[in-house]
Amino acid sequence: MHSLLHVYYGGGLYGFSGTYWYFVLVLPALILSVWAQIKVKRAYASMSQVYSKSGYSGAAAAEAVLHYYGIYDVRIEQVSGKLTDHFDPRKNVIRLSQGVYSSASIAAIGIACHEAGHAAQYAQGYLPIKIRNSILPVCKIGSYAGIPLAILGVVLSFPTLTWVGILLYSFIMIFQLATLPVELDASRRAMDVIRKNNLLYGEEENKGAQKVLRCAAMTYVAALAVSIANLLRFIIMFTGRGRK
Repeated sequence: MHSLLHVYYGGGLYGFSGTYWYFVLVLPALILSVWAQIKVKRAYASMSQVYSKSGYSGAAAAEAVLHYYGIYDVRIEQVSGKLTDHFDPRKNVIRLSQGVYSSASIAAIGIACHEAGHAAQYAQGYLPIKIRNSILPVCKIGSYAGIPLAILGVVLSFPTLTWVGILLYSFIMIFQLATLPVELDASRRAMDVIRKNNLLYGEEENKGAQKVLRCAAMTYVAALAVSIANLLRFIIMFTGRGRK
């Protein structure tokens, strides 16, 4: 174990290289991620104080999206927390946070409709979500075992094992890549139904909801950037191309 930690952190083999490539590749992506989180929180805080003239609550708006797609077997329930909204395909339930479920704010309607968009994706067998779900088990393995296997390959001078570890770790990036179109499509579905069913009143309210969803999408772009940066850093480190 000591030798593995030595390879990863320090002592002259990968220590400076790892730090250098962290600052060159990963840190900018992390800054983008923090910026995206700040943007979505600000957009949510702003639009959660603006109430739609349509009078729809988040729960009612989500139900309208479900009915638009002919979905009548998905429950909508309230959960605690802030921005904890999600669709659970295992139990066929949309869970909306306290600030979304009963609120008639522009932010609440946009977020609730987005989650209903995910339910529609599952109901219609949307291909990108099938791809993302098929990747998830390997992604979980890669997040735990990828880097330790790559380090072990370096310690044992066994390049094949190193590349197996990197390949496993790369599924984190592939999962993030597959997630992006899923999230963008759910927002597209949400705004499409919002406009067609007049769930928001007028173009200004529509733009407000779209702003919240666009900022939320940026968090997934940032997550993809972080995973790509980390993957590149580990490839450079473990293949010896970035040694300083």
